[in-house]
Amino acid sequence: MDFTTSPPHYPTTSPPPMYIPAHFRIDDFKKIAACIEENSFATLVTFDGAAPYATHLPLLFDKSRGEFGTLSGHIALGNAQWKHLQNLQENGGEVLAIFQGPHAYISPSWYEAELAVPTWNYVAVHAYGTPRLLNDDELAAQLHAMVQKFESGFDSPWTGEGQDDFQAKLRLGIVGFDIQITRLEGKWKISQNRSEIDRQGVIAALESSPHEENQQIADLMKKLS
Repeated sequence: MDFTTSPPHYPTTSPPPMYIPAHFRIDDFKKIAACIEENSFATLVTFDGAAPYATHLPLLFDKSRGEFGTLSGHIALGNAQWKHLQNLQENGGEVLAIFQGPHAYISPSWYEAELAVPTWNYVAVHAYGTPRLLNDDELAAQLHAMVQKFESGFDSPWTGEGQDDFQAKLRLGIVGFDIQITRLEGKWKISQNRSEIDRQGVIAALESSPHEENQQIADLMKKLS
């Protein structure tokens, strides 16, 4: 999918909830999906009518389920936010999952332009969708998929084999859910509003940094150059 010509992920009659100047907006589904998959630890936000709630948690992303994909996760039974998800499932409404990509401080000393101020470059994705609570079989399958994803990089992955009864008891303390994504917003704020010579100065400075995220921002900037 590529939504660069006619992005359908939010209504055209109203502005998107995330502030995104046109030159920072990304509508390419492949880039947005990659950001979600590479930055699985998200912030799940709901509103109970009086105050916002937020939970920090890993979310699986299945881009093949639904027009914009489906997120899947679980929260503790003691976390009242699961009741928000249940209420939204029964009465309608959206939740927001925020995915934060790489980010880096940008010094004005890296620009050729004399008139400049410090700023921050970053990548962020907002995924909105409708939640559905899972039954125990679905939750067990989700946990298995999550273990497979996050253990896959280890030489000797943990499988949980032989712990069926123990894991079944632990599942009683969590609530699983899916989120059918209804709209996506991508923001890549990586100096697109600067001159080419200023951008090259930022790239050079970030590439010389020992910090991985600085180098990741530099790589993204080079891809847009």
